[in-house]
Amino acid sequence: MFRTTAMTALGLALTATSAAAQDAYPATLAGHAVLPAATFAPAPADAPSYFQTSGRFTGPGNQRDASLYTREGSTWLSAEGALRTTGMFLPFVGQPVQGFSGISTLGDGTYMVLTDNGFGSQANSADTLLMVHHVRPDWESGRVEMLGTTFLSDPNEVLPFPIVTEATETRYLTGADFDIESVQPIGDLLWFGEEFGPYVFATNTDGEVVAFFRTEVEGAYVNSPDSHHLARPSLPGPLDFQVRRSRGFEGMAASPDGAFLYPMFEAPMIDPATGEGEALNGVPYIRVLQFDVAAQQFTGEEYRVRFDDPDHAVGDFNMIGGSYALFIERGNGEGDPRLGCEGTPTPDCFNVPATYKRVWLLDFAATDAEGFVERLGYIDLMNIADPDGVAIRGTIDGVFTFPFVTIEDVDLVDGEHIIVANDNNLPYSTGRTIGVADDNEFILLHVPEFLALMQ
Repeated sequence: MFRTTAMTALGLALTATSAAAQDAYPATLAGHAVLPAATFAPAPADAPSYFQTSGRFTGPGNQRDASLYTREGSTWLSAEGALRTTGMFLPFVGQPVQGFSGISTLGDGTYMVLTDNGFGSQANSADTLLMVHHVRPDWESGRVEMLGTTFLSDPNEVLPFPIVTEATETRYLTGADFDIESVQPIGDLLWFGEEFGPYVFATNTDGEVVAFFRTEVEGAYVNSPDSHHLARPSLPGPLDFQVRRSRGFEGMAASPDGAFLYPMFEAPMIDPATGEGEALNGVPYIRVLQFDVAAQQFTGEEYRVRFDDPDHAVGDFNMIGGSYALFIERGNGEGDPRLGCEGTPTPDCFNVPATYKRVWLLDFAATDAEGFVERLGYIDLMNIADPDGVAIRGTIDGVFTFPFVTIEDVDLVDGEHIIVANDNNLPYSTGRTIGVADDNEFILLHVPEFLALMQ
């Protein structure tokens, strides 16, 4: 059921869009837990001492500056002349436990989450270590318990390209090697989707790489400008890449039986004919590929999911049973629009407030009238009811919002609840409170009507 090729789906346009396909469904805040922004992990004892500090390369031109706590972070969305700072200063002592960018429900009230590449780019993250965490949100206390952290490494030289720690014995992986954005535990392996290649790779439960794969689309390898496989010309000329920078595999779902992975690009691939993002009849779409876990190869089958705006981005993507999936589509704003700037932006208001932050329910067994994977309905993360006062920092008029620029975690909890969490881009996002670096927030949403669409 879940293996219909995109080419077949687009060609046949099997079913019409249901009347409910664009409907919003109610969500009630049932739990809220926060991991403070200033949460750090020590580097492993057998890692080079270099990694006891992070953020050296986050200054102008990504030049090394190891002067601790001397550069204040500011949000990327600041208006010109109205810098919105976050109150946290780089470089840091330790490795920041931040940027949760992929979640997997473990079924016992705990979750696997991962820290992405560090500070947002290949150029500024060579001193951050890649890691995956085991966490337990405590919905009663509002705290998040850190149960364990696993650092990724390549001690057996599985990766075909040089890494930052190439000359060391432990060969820990850094944010200049990969930008991991999704994780799926299958059997005794952890599978990761990442953005630089984009690539798919697997580690054992100790975080050691055991398999690595380049991405194939329609029988050919594709690259982003940060790919370790991209050939650079010796003379000025165009680079041959098909995936925009930082728009590789943002989400990667696993089929319920663990037989297949479904890596999802963060944004439309570039159409070589137009130089713009891919679209069908003016509708932007993103590709979802299929990877056979047992055969360890891309199958060539794919799906296409419509976007409401070409400038939107994928937040996360998880299968939740049968052919159904949860998928975050987000705009690029941050901050509650009720606290937005009026007139000329100033540092004490949100100049680009959040508006579009949605969790869609998809059915991969059906297509709409244009051949895209059918969207059954959505949850508006900017309109969450909180009648019981669950929100840790309160609400405005009883309406709780999740107004972060990057919301990159969603999964099913049970038949009536989903979990959502943000990537706080430490120290570069301040979507909750003006002038304060965002925490890592987990919310438990009661959404029975939304999940009933699967029945």
